[in-house]
Amino acid sequence: MSNSKIWLSSPHMGGNELNYVNEAFDTNWVAPLGPNVTGFEQDLENYIGNNSFVAALSSGTAALHLGLILLDVKAGDEVICQSFTFSASANPIAYQGATPIFVDSEPVTWNICPNALEEAIKDRIKLGKKPKAIIAVHLYGMPCKVEEIKTIATKYEIPILEDSAEALGSTYKGQKCGTFGDIGVLSFNGNKIITTSGGGAIVTKNLERKNKAIFLATQARDNAPHYQHSEIGYNYRLSNICAGIGRGQMEVLDNHIEKRREMHQFYTELFQENEEIQVFSEPNSDYFSNHWLSSITINSKKNSEKNRENLRLHLEKENIESRPLWKPMHLQPVFKDYPYYGSSVCENLFDIGLCLPSGSNLKNDEKERIQNAINSFKI
Repeated sequence: MSNSKIWLSSPHMGGNELNYVNEAFDTNWVAPLGPNVTGFEQDLENYIGNNSFVAALSSGTAALHLGLILLDVKAGDEVICQSFTFSASANPIAYQGATPIFVDSEPVTWNICPNALEEAIKDRIKLGKKPKAIIAVHLYGMPCKVEEIKTIATKYEIPILEDSAEALGSTYKGQKCGTFGDIGVLSFNGNKIITTSGGGAIVTKNLERKNKAIFLATQARDNAPHYQHSEIGYNYRLSNICAGIGRGQMEVLDNHIEKRREMHQFYTELFQENEEIQVFSEPNSDYFSNHWLSSITINSKKNSEKNRENLRLHLEKENIESRPLWKPMHLQPVFKDYPYYGSSVCENLFDIGLCLPSGSNLKNDEKERIQNAINSFKI
């Protein structure tokens, strides 16, 4: 049996991407504009629905940054951010010279805790600093508690920047993630459910905001025959070549989601007799996760050596990649001095949680290797 590397989440091409890319070369559309960019945006708008407008950008981080700008976040403002997430959710707050206010997760969806969120808002208002925005994340493809969070945001009149970087195709009560917030964000990084190599998108409620995002993403060039700029701009637009990859990927997106969900079911069945290991799953039928990454928590009361880190090292010896859950932002050295609200839910998840290989392109022999490696974990 081959011992080649089994990756956590590798790119999975559908086969038609190269046709779009070749067309871009053949027609010399190699710039950050062109028919693939327009087509990719239209494909995404049709897919996520809800009368959404999409601007294709160079990364999900760029989309988050422009989202904050469009919500008028400036230096000195405060922005609430889910602590249990990748650093790209929080870094753009710093780009703007604003202050991140980190909030704990709840244990059901692993996403921002509504109780801690409202506690943070009340306290910041009491201190004279009403938050300018809320960054809510759908972690590992699992929708957050959308209705509760939206109720709180509406109550205090604070817009939501919805980080759906990991949740393309996930739904809450039948509505696609990325369409719940005032602004949504998608990512097409190499390890995401579909990829444009590197890339992202901003999802907006109206065409005017989409056009503003594109204007800012193309160096904020004024309408003049010469280069004139009245605002600070950014080089954040997606290239026509990368968008071509995205167009091909959109053709296989639903298949990729089906395969990722099959991997989740594979782990659910693998661990069904193990009371010490829980597979991260939807709490009820309102939630539909793309299961971008299948994750588990290990809580062994019988053997302290049977923990997530030892399992990770065990899999590493078998040339199988796994990864601890996101280290909370309030524990990161760069963000350690910023306010944090909540208890220790996300800290505990980081201690006991592990992401397992979840790619839509995993073959049966690779699944067998994963199963054998996990079954041989005897510590």
